[in-house]
Amino acid sequence: MVWLSRDESGKKFLAPSGAIKVLQVAAVVLTVLLVGLATTAAWQALRGPDTGPVKLAGSPVQIEIKPGTDTETIARKLQSVGVISSSTAFRVRARVFGVDGKLKPGVYDLTAGMSASSVIDALKAGPPVVYVSVTIPEGFVIDQIAERFEKQAQVPKNEFTRLAKSGALQFVEGHPYLAGAYKGSLEGYLFPKTYRVKASSSATEVIEMMLDQFGKESASVDFAQATSNGLSVNQLVTLASMIERESKLDAERPLVSSVIHNRLRTDSFLKIDATIQYVLGNNRFRLTNADIHIDSPYNTYAHKGLPPGPISNPGLKSLQAAAAPTKTQLLYYVLTGKDGSHTFTTNLTEFKAAKKKSKQVFGE
Repeated sequence: MVWLSRDESGKKFLAPSGAIKVLQVAAVVLTVLLVGLATTAAWQALRGPDTGPVKLAGSPVQIEIKPGTDTETIARKLQSVGVISSSTAFRVRARVFGVDGKLKPGVYDLTAGMSASSVIDALKAGPPVVYVSVTIPEGFVIDQIAERFEKQAQVPKNEFTRLAKSGALQFVEGHPYLAGAYKGSLEGYLFPKTYRVKASSSATEVIEMMLDQFGKESASVDFAQATSNGLSVNQLVTLASMIERESKLDAERPLVSSVIHNRLRTDSFLKIDATIQYVLGNNRFRLTNADIHIDSPYNTYAHKGLPPGPISNPGLKSLQAAAAPTKTQLLYYVLTGKDGSHTFTTNLTEFKAAKKKSKQVFGE
């Protein structure tokens, strides 16, 4: 109630007690207004300016979160590409949900205009795992394998090559057949096959997979028979790698193996062109005189016996042929068929005749 009084002139005026109550009411109203303004300002600050590009809600946006990226940087990046409208609101929610600093790196396919909660859920779960099928043909060498895995599955080529060419010691505990690997190289033991790998796997993961496969596949190979004939595991794999590079037809692999075994037994130079090609780094069809005099322990024209290590990564049929050659008196073979077939001979006269035939088929 407002109390009124009159002065000497008869005019009405507020009594002191009434004035106090009006002031109290005004103070309450003013307080409410100030709180409202403060709340509005805080909300505007929380939303932050929409600095991202204008995108139609629902339009696809692909974004990559790199390892080690903090939540603030992620939030700003999401806002800048239009996925969220406020980086500040995103960061606040991340803290409330207890995932600040726990969002997972990777490539995400998001959409414009998503809620902060939806994006946080996606980044908390991590990107979907992408698998890639990579086929490694029989006879590939380390450099070819590394290049293919990098191209098709984003496996670092340099890391793969470094480990594969000198890192056998790192893998020998789980793969004891690597104990005799020449200079720590995994050449010969990276089993050729079609592999299903996670994109961007590490080189170590892929190599472990290939070595595991070698162990499984080679379980059917009679290594005991080979070792009883004086060949170590590394020598058997080396022999298999030569068969792999010299033979195109499966039916001929045991015959090529027989020739190599026979020449080893007679202490003859093997003169396997594929060993020279391995050193040269190419598949030159006809070797030159300079080629066969190249200074290398892999040169089987200049050094008797097997080369010190494998020259390719052989498949199962070549491994089996190396361990169980056909029993023959064959000492030579020459490529004479365009289908990859060879003429096999037991003496030098027949060998020279076969070479003449090869030149007729393929030219000089």
